Amino acid sequence: MFERYSEKARRVIFFARYEASNYGSRYIETEHLLLGLLREGPLAKWFPGESNVATAIRSEIEKRITLGERISTSVEVPLSADCKKVLTLAGETSERLRHRLVEPEHILIGILRMEASLAAQILTARGVKPEPIQEQLAKALSPSYQSSATVSALLTLNSFLAGLKCLNSEELISFFATDGNFIDACGKRWNREEIWKGFETLFAPYAKRNASYVVEATLVETRRELFVASVLWKNALLASEQRAWTHQMSVVLSPEDGDWKILLAQVTPVQLS
Repeated sequence: MFERYSEKARRVIFFARYEASNYGSRYIETEHLLLGLLREGPLAKWFPGESNVATAIRSEIEKRITLGERISTSVEVPLSADCKKVLTLAGETSERLRHRLVEPEHILIGILRMEASLAAQILTARGVKPEPIQEQLAKALSPSYQSSATVSALLTLNSFLAGLKCLNSEELISFFATDGNFIDACGKRWNREEIWKGFETLFAPYAKRNASYVVEATLVETRRELFVASVLWKNALLASEQRAWTHQMSVVLSPEDGDWKILLAQVTPVQLS
């Protein structure tokens, strides 16, 4: 599972296992991952106005968990379901940004995406958000994303794609430009008003639990101020389909009122061989 993890990210998992043992937990939970991140050290910069943040967060965690008898390090302590989900989200974030390895910051973003978890609650209460971390990662680890306009467009795209899991039409319709269009897998074109009315039906395949995506390629056309991305969706199964398909989603974004908006999104179903 950890083949793509950097040395620092692997140390985070090791420290999380150590923290779970110290607190007598039968599972490695999200709060143990958070403590592992604090030991590895990438969090302090996100709390510029708070001193001794590691001590404060540890103290808050200890107030909100049940302390047990210390478990020997020779005893296996597995990852909890929430922890596995966090690491899955970390891997997906790394892939979306086309990074070679999973880094501690990817794990931090994964924690923040698990909003109901104890670790995420503690972080969000302190104002930590995933978007600035993701933007910094895009700048630091992806040379092709150095321009601020490209970073901004990519973050908008990733926020939209990740949001499809929740199918919140009121929030997600705002990603479309005033004259935005969507061409579904059957070739039918929908304008913005039609997208709004049929949102849940249109995007239901991408909200399925096992549906996943990878941003395969991006293109920036500075003269026309367009950002074009090719997104590969796996397991986006429609009710009418009898076998698994992948969906190739082409997305064109353009600036509108200071933000990047989806001008066109087109889906092409591709049958798996």
